[in-house]
Amino acid sequence: MLIIEVTNARDVVRQRIGRLGERLIGRVVDPEAQVEKALIQELETAFREFGIEARIVSVQGPQLIGRQRIELPIQVREERDVRVNDA
Repeated sequence: MLIIEVTNARDVVRQRIGRLGERLIGRVVDPEAQVEKALIQELETAFREFGIEARIVSVQGPQLIGRQRIELPIQVREERDVRVNDA
């Protein structure tokens, strides 16, 4: 199982939408959700190309605490099943 924590989601969204949109970050735009959605799309494409079947789930809530712990109240934001023959 892989866990990927995006640590610069606000910066990524800021670069994509510019200074004017920067004011919307956190109010209208959820930077973590936007970056995770883009990553899910890229992962889905790559997995299909390699013939990998997977379940990709974007959740809100877990936090990495150092290198030893994950705290887990989770709320699923998006979920996608990747199947090789769905292309």
